[in-house]
Amino acid sequence: MNRKIYMAAGYNTISLGTGRKEFNPKKPRPGLEHYINEAGKGTLEQIGGAKNVDESVIGNFMAARFNNQGHLAGYIPMIDEGLKFKPSIRVEAACASGGMALVTGIKNVLAGADTVLAVGVEVQNTMKAIYGADVLAGAGWYQRRKDGHAYFFPGQFSDRAGAYYEKFGKERTRKGLSRWYRNAIENARLCPTAQEYHNTMPDPEGTCMKMEPNGKFFVDNLNVLDCSKVSDAASAIAIMSEDGLLKCGINIRDAVEVIGFATSERDITKNPTDLTEMETIKDAAHKALKKAGITINDLATIETHDCFTIAGVLAVEALGFAKHGEGADFIYAGGTARDGKIPMNTTGGLVGWGHPTGGTGVHQAVTVWEQLTGKTGEAQIDIPADKPYALSINMGGDDVSVVAIVYKKIV
Repeated sequence: MNRKIYMAAGYNTISLGTGRKEFNPKKPRPGLEHYINEAGKGTLEQIGGAKNVDESVIGNFMAARFNNQGHLAGYIPMIDEGLKFKPSIRVEAACASGGMALVTGIKNVLAGADTVLAVGVEVQNTMKAIYGADVLAGAGWYQRRKDGHAYFFPGQFSDRAGAYYEKFGKERTRKGLSRWYRNAIENARLCPTAQEYHNTMPDPEGTCMKMEPNGKFFVDNLNVLDCSKVSDAASAIAIMSEDGLLKCGINIRDAVEVIGFATSERDITKNPTDLTEMETIKDAAHKALKKAGITINDLATIETHDCFTIAGVLAVEALGFAKHGEGADFIYAGGTARDGKIPMNTTGGLVGWGHPTGGTGVHQAVTVWEQLTGKTGEAQIDIPADKPYALSINMGGDDVSVVAIVYKKIV
C-alpha cells in the first residue's frame, strides 16, 4: 500500500432483538435514523467532530425492503451539520456490506483522503422472521427462491451441515457446533452491547447439543441455537492516514494499523463446489494474510462470519487451523475459545453479539480495534507481544462475497 492506513474511534450501538430485555415486538422500536445517528456521533465525538472527516461511506444490505428506504448516503449529513456537502456513498454486498464499506474507506484513504467515516447498519425487526427470510434470500440467487427452504439461508447452511454430518459424522460435528454456541454466549455475556448479553441459559453447550434439529419445526440439520438472530444495530469507525490521526488528535496507540486486505467473489448463480468447504473465505483470507506478510500462526484473535455455527467450523478449516473434517474437533477441544489457541469472536460474533446484516463487518472491525487497543472491558483477551495481529472475515451470501482485513497492534 502506498500509505499507512489506520482505524480508530470505533462505536457500536446495542444489537437489539429477541434476547435483549429492551426488546418488545409489540412496541415501537428505533428506526434507521436512530442507529445511524448514534453510531456516527459516537465516532465523531472521538475524532474531534465532523470538521475532520473528508468523506463517508455507509454499508447496508436491504433497507429498501426492511424499511422502505433507499439512498442511505443522504443520511450521513443527518449525523452532523458539518458533514453537509461532503462526499458520501452507500455500498452493498449482502451480509458483507459492512466489510465492503471498510474496504471502500481504505481505498479512499489510499486515493488521498485523510479521514473516512465508515458506518454499517441494518434494521430488520420490521417484519416477522418468516417474511424477513424472503428479503434475506436476495443475498442468494433469487431465481432459485422457489426451490429453497421457507427459511432460505438456514436451509442453505442446513444443507452444508447435513453434507458435513454425512461425510465426517453427525455426533462429533454436533459437539463442535454446540461448543461454538457456548463460546458465543459466554463471550456475549461479557459485552454490554451484545444481543445475548442478558442470556442466562445455565448450560448453553449441553442445551444446544440436546436440541435435535427438526425439519418439521425449522430445518433438517440445524436447530435455532445454531443460527444468528434477527438484529437491529449500527457500528461506525474512522479510517485514517497518518495525517488523519494527527488532525483528529488520535494517539497512534489508540489506533490499529491495517496491513493487508482482500475481497473475493464466486458466481452467485452456481452452487458451492463442495458444501463442506468455504472456498471464497479461504481465498480472501489467505490473500489478505499474504499481503500482510504473516501467517495464521501470527494471529492473536479472529472475528469470523458465523451466521450459523457450521460456518464457524468451515472457517476454521478454510483458515488452516484444522484439517478438512477436523474443524468441529478443534472447536470442541476449546481451540477457538477465548483462552484457546486462536480466540474467535470474543464479543459473541454473529451468533452471540448479533447479525445486523449490513453492519456486521464494521462491528467486527470495532471489536478488533477494541481488543488490540485494550478497550474491550470484561471481554478483553490477552494479546501476546509476539502476536500483535488480528483478522476479520465478513461474508455475503453463501460464501459468495468475502472481505478479509488484517490489523496490527501499534507497539
